[in-house]
Amino acid sequence: MKSTTSAQPFEAITMRHTPTPSGERGRVYRRCGCRDDHRRQLGTACPLLATDPKHGTWAFAVDARSTDGHRHTIRRASFPDEIEARTALRHFNQGLATGVITDPRQTLAGYLTTWLAEKELHLKPTTITRYRAYIEQDLIPALGGIPLDDLTRQHLAAFVTNQLRHHHRGKVTVHRIMSTLSSALSSAVTGERLPRNPAKPPLLPRPAPAERHLWTEEQAARFLRFTHAIDPLYADLAELMIGTGMRKGEALALRWDDVHLRERTLFIRATLSAVNNNQLLLTAPKTKGSRAWVALSDRVADALDDRAGSRAFGQITPA
Repeated sequence: MKSTTSAQPFEAITMRHTPTPSGERGRVYRRCGCRDDHRRQLGTACPLLATDPKHGTWAFAVDARSTDGHRHTIRRASFPDEIEARTALRHFNQGLATGVITDPRQTLAGYLTTWLAEKELHLKPTTITRYRAYIEQDLIPALGGIPLDDLTRQHLAAFVTNQLRHHHRGKVTVHRIMSTLSSALSSAVTGERLPRNPAKPPLLPRPAPAERHLWTEEQAARFLRFTHAIDPLYADLAELMIGTGMRKGEALALRWDDVHLRERTLFIRATLSAVNNNQLLLTAPKTKGSRAWVALSDRVADALDDRAGSRAFGQITPA
């Protein structure tokens, strides 16, 4: 709505600001987006604010000290009524008391989306893909509308219970979802966006890993005899993995430049990762300790030597 009345001086505005309870910092007021003939916003000076109680929206302003020691005014607007504006001001002051300047309107969805975008600069594509799936498919639909400052441990406990009982999700999956959320909230604490992380301590204990059944020496030998008869190329790849303990992705990412048969060693430099099950990428190994020199037994060296002439391993297919 446009008003043709010119803006009034700030000092002349009366009855625009409502008193703030004693002991609380800041002020709560109404403002609007109407403009004068010069296209300047009237803000708190719009005359309709005095005659129409539904005109405009509510806002608050509070003075805070910046890191350079100077005081400045922080404003937050677009609250639908005075109660929400006062509630937001109270939460803001609570954070201010601990040195945390917060945006009381930011939802968990907005924060997680921003956090994920920042993490894309640092994490592996496979990790980002997993985080994005948990955030977009699980966390935001269930919790995204909650203001970040209002998120409680009770919200998270209800989410965990609902996922386990009603959605029949596995404990491992729910634990990974909550670990993703906890990581994001820990970043908010580190960045002084939140005073504490409601996801800590974990609401769901880390599930015990599935029991691993290791092959006996005879079982491994029988498997290798069978693959050598059926698929010699796969058999040599299996010889490499069994004889060195390399992960499947590390073996598939091995380059001939990193194989030194004369010295009976190879160097693990990368791993082959699948993103969304439709894109293959060479990424860093799973752990820092995985990037290392590995000694080769005569049997593994022979398997690699069988493939050295044809370069059956380590070839790069053009995109």
